[in-house]
Amino acid sequence: MKKISERKEILMTTIFRALTTKLIVIIAVAMSAYHLYTGYFGAPEALLHRSIHLFFVLVLIFSLFPLSTKEWGKKFRWTDGILILLTLASIGYLFVNYEYVITRYAYVHPLSGADMVFGIVLTLLLVEGSRRVIGLALPITAGVFLTYAYAGPYLPGLLRHTGFTTEVIVDQLYLTTEGIFGIPLGVSATYVILFIIFGTFLEKSGTGQLFMDFASAITGWTRGGPGKIACISSALFGTISGSAVANVMVDGWLTIPLMKRTGFNPPFACAVEAAASTGGQIMPPVMGAAAFVMAEFTGIPYITICLYAMIPALLYYFALFMSIHFMAGRMGLKGIPRKELPRLRNVFAARGHMFIPLVIIVYMMTAGYTPMYACIYSTVAVVVLSILRKETRMGFWTIVKALEEGAKNTLGVAAACACAGIVIGVINLTGLGLKFTSLVLFIAGESLIPALIMTMLAGIVLGMGMPTTPAYIVQAALLIPALIKLGVHTVAAHMFVFYFSTISAITPPVAMAVYAAVGIGGAKLWPTGIWAMRISVAGFIVPFMFAYDPSLLFIGSAFDITTSAISASFGVIALAAGMMGWFVKKAKIWERIVLLIAAFLLIKPGLYSDAIGYILLAFIFLMQKYWSRSS
Repeated sequence: MKKISERKEILMTTIFRALTTKLIVIIAVAMSAYHLYTGYFGAPEALLHRSIHLFFVLVLIFSLFPLSTKEWGKKFRWTDGILILLTLASIGYLFVNYEYVITRYAYVHPLSGADMVFGIVLTLLLVEGSRRVIGLALPITAGVFLTYAYAGPYLPGLLRHTGFTTEVIVDQLYLTTEGIFGIPLGVSATYVILFIIFGTFLEKSGTGQLFMDFASAITGWTRGGPGKIACISSALFGTISGSAVANVMVDGWLTIPLMKRTGFNPPFACAVEAAASTGGQIMPPVMGAAAFVMAEFTGIPYITICLYAMIPALLYYFALFMSIHFMAGRMGLKGIPRKELPRLRNVFAARGHMFIPLVIIVYMMTAGYTPMYACIYSTVAVVVLSILRKETRMGFWTIVKALEEGAKNTLGVAAACACAGIVIGVINLTGLGLKFTSLVLFIAGESLIPALIMTMLAGIVLGMGMPTTPAYIVQAALLIPALIKLGVHTVAAHMFVFYFSTISAITPPVAMAVYAAVGIGGAKLWPTGIWAMRISVAGFIVPFMFAYDPSLLFIGSAFDITTSAISASFGVIALAAGMMGWFVKKAKIWERIVLLIAAFLLIKPGLYSDAIGYILLAFIFLMQKYWSRSS
């Protein structure tokens, strides 16, 4: 009897798990289908649309991520059912009382007991959901800001404020679009999820393999070829994925072993993949989610944001490419034999047509279509074009899987945006943004350099503990106004913050892209992190240059933009040579110093600095060319 009972229990457990798994798939597919439908036919009013988006997100998070990854956490999965019901109740309350919510006067009419209870419940659910999917850093940050809202009367100086009651805080966060349901969550619900779905469809059609084969065919045979494959394929993959870690996990399994096989040491190989994957977030036409938030904050069309980002992104990857080239020269490495590489003609014959959806999305956005329309039409194009070749063909269940994974891939970004909404809500409520601007201006002493350095450090520190998007959002509220007051162009200020929030993925001790790469390559964290920073040094320098002169952002006269881009290209060559210690041949210490000085002068916009930089670079080139011939 005992055995029969155990078998029944196992059978019931198996059936329950199977049904739960299918239900999760149905919810994920429904989430993607809803956003595709509203992206094409139009979304409901902001609060409704964002609350539906958050409902899907929290339900999937509580279904997919247990209370704890340890064994004890798995025993309490029944609590997740309660959390899902509470999510339904707290968001459903907004639907049932929607007319009351949108017609009331915020902060004037007292909240009912139900308003208070459901507002507090949803805030706690969001904090717990964010903890599960992206870690502790952002929930702790939200907690600190909530504490600040209460503790204002007890704080010194500029940080002091009158303090706010729980009722006012709940009103701000739950019943308006200035808190949880603010702009960041709106961007996630409107733009980000559609582009993530588009990227997932491309991945399922084998376009990721197209990028890898394309990069292998054009650079695999050259000196340091596997590293260059990682550089180019990650740049291409970055056009469909804004996640540095996702890029590493897709490309790294092939590129890191290839680099190690051809002679690169493990830390350098892992660093190349981490740095290349991190750059995907700044690579147009599809950048990280923070770029969509930037478009909303600045009121600038997303395609224009892509244009601004183009030259710095290309400089970042060019510097990385040349670093790999010079390091391979220093180590005397060769490429992969041509017979082991795919032929470019065969690559295009098998999968080349899958480049077309990327062309469509760029064309439609430049032609004036909304990003949502461009994304949806390009997603449809992926499905239609995939039929043309057996290697790319997407069947019904592949499409369903793409819809499912598209929704799941959105969870981290959406939770981060919603939780960042708590921070933004408190900042707006307390006026902390203006106070922080005054504080930065006071500390910087009206000087731009200290303010830029403070902003850089803030971006790196915030980005270490949380995804790029919330790190950017927090700084956009606190630091960007100070930079603008100091004379930095609005776009340059936003891009400056965006870059350092992004590059934190490769700055130890918390460097998520490096963590992912060393997990594949078996290297140590610190040596890999240091190498990643060395080969990505352009990402640390270029933002300072466009903060002083935005010509590198396509802002200014055609002459200034052209000369700045050309000189900066030579500058990153000098920078890579100086950092790697190889130019025409191995560079001596003094030659490396001269190369780094030339790099700084060339990257910095300005005719006189460019002229001196060109002279120094030509001098080192001729010196090395002359001595290499005579030696």
